Amino acid sequence: MWNLGLILPINLNNSFDIEASVLYKDALIIIINKPAGIAAHKGRGPYPCLDPYLHQLQYGLPTIPALAHRLDRETSGCLILGRNRHGLRTMSNLFATNQVEKTYLALVHGTPFPLQGEITAPLLNLTEHSYHWRMKCDPLGKESRTSYETLKILNGYSLVQLKPHTGRTHQLRVHCAFLGCPIVGDTIYGNQELDGMFEGLSGLHLHASALKVPLYYMQPNIQVQAPSPTHMLKLLHKSA
Repeated sequence: MWNLGLILPINLNNSFDIEASVLYKDALIIIINKPAGIAAHKGRGPYPCLDPYLHQLQYGLPTIPALAHRLDRETSGCLILGRNRHGLRTMSNLFATNQVEKTYLALVHGTPFPLQGEITAPLLNLTEHSYHWRMKCDPLGKESRTSYETLKILNGYSLVQLKPHTGRTHQLRVHCAFLGCPIVGDTIYGNQELDGMFEGLSGLHLHASALKVPLYYMQPNIQVQAPSPTHMLKLLHKSA
């Protein structure tokens, strides 16, 4: 099931209401709906990041929540924070053993062929002497697997569901480009000419829409969905 419900608008020029973004909270973890444009952690660029806001999610605990995994600055959606060492250690083990099921939604140029399948192109990191992350599909790269399914075919672009089975940097963005269907608004691996066909296009159209986390032994999985961001909804509604 994919969720395209509208999230609260976030103006990055003002304070980010991080408490309003909380999707799930328990003694070990917090899951938020990170807006596009905010970096998960402070980097070298002049971009806003989550660090100044995390103390608002202590909820009485002595420790400030910390990132349990990463999400690109341009990507919106589900992001897990560990509330303490136990929570972070547990999540680290779950991610290391590929037990966390991540689902993304992307608007891509064109239509994938076949409409569903698995991309297995290895990814090689080209970033060693570069300021920005850059990956490419290369037989010498690390194993990378992404399942995809086309949910809706629109006018020149498609809504695709993506499920990464490995966690390489920029994996979904590179794999979509490798498939011949770059993600709309991708300034690194995308198609600038095709992006220019959309008036007022804003941001990368990639959203971490859902998580399934087997956090507690002999308990049901934690399942969370993050409503889609405004900029993706606008483009979808153009073809409605």
